[in-house]
Amino acid sequence: MSGPALERDVRWMRQAVLMATRGLGTTAPNPSVGAVLVRHDLRPDGVLIARAVTQPGGRPHAETEALAAAGEAARMATLYVTLEPCSHHGKTPPCAEAVIAAGVTRVVVGIEDPDPRVAGRGIAMLRAAGIEVVVGVEAKACRRVTLGHILRVTECRPAVLLKMALRGDLTVPTGEGGQPVFATGPEARAAGHLLRAQSDAILVGAGTVRDDDPELTCRLPGLAWRSPKRIVLDGTLGALTPATKLARTAQAVPVWVMTTAEAPHDRRKALEDLGVRVSVVGSREGRPNIDEVVARLADDGVTRLMVEGGPQIWRTFANRQFLDEAVVFVKSGLSSINPMTFEGITGLDAAARVVLAEQGIVGADNYFRFECE
Repeated sequence: MSGPALERDVRWMRQAVLMATRGLGTTAPNPSVGAVLVRHDLRPDGVLIARAVTQPGGRPHAETEALAAAGEAARMATLYVTLEPCSHHGKTPPCAEAVIAAGVTRVVVGIEDPDPRVAGRGIAMLRAAGIEVVVGVEAKACRRVTLGHILRVTECRPAVLLKMALRGDLTVPTGEGGQPVFATGPEARAAGHLLRAQSDAILVGAGTVRDDDPELTCRLPGLAWRSPKRIVLDGTLGALTPATKLARTAQAVPVWVMTTAEAPHDRRKALEDLGVRVSVVGSREGRPNIDEVVARLADDGVTRLMVEGGPQIWRTFANRQFLDEAVVFVKSGLSSINPMTFEGITGLDAAARVVLAEQGIVGADNYFRFECE
């Protein structure tokens, strides 16, 4: 592929990645996929015909949505898609068949789908129909936006994002009397709520429930419907009581508590009567076994898990290497933070590869994003 063609493909695939980002947190257990249809026969650098993202609930898929929007204009078009089109019959026909029937002549795929029902078969179907297929354009960005699906299929766990809000001295403020204390300003808190909207579930430990009595919903205007499932780890159900905000709002936004056999039956029943889902898992050092927790979440269709809370819960996930990305908001005054500092906060094994991928300013506060490889 020539230099100009590669640059052109990168440009349009980035548009597909942006489309996929729009659907994060709404499509589980399916991945959020971005699809962009472009006609290069009308202009060398391309004319946008249609674009789409996987719809809420996981279907219709992005490819069929884009094809439907394009109609006859899809003939002779190039399809840019972040994930390999599906090739199997499920609740909907294969997207690869729809692409072929629409007369698309070229498909640019970000990454192959590791789902054993697909795993290269969609690409093979397209090529067998005479369609040119290019694979691997903007693969890193496509993998990041699809990571939850990849890990659920390959490792039976969701992708895990740690979200931290710290004071300038890198400590965590603790709520008092059920009233949270905020480390950062309103802009950083709004950015944190957007992360919630892009997650399938949000998880905290018993300590956070006891100290802050949080709601853990998305409170951005117009995005309340995208509040994730709320997961609590509470080994004895001593923190998540019927009086907490989480329990009292379980009918509106799902709440799932993972506890152990030590939790009294009457506490379990009181929460269940309010609509809280209670699951007993194995224990490790008196706390719910994280290995079993993440497997249960994956089985339940969770692909993107946001972990809030405090250092204890962060270290629990980090020590089990259930950590893929971390977003850290730090009160104004600290201009830099390096991977070793991050490892000190989380207790992450120094052997793990932690990379500072992005940093900036959000309102008056600092923003850092780490990737764990």
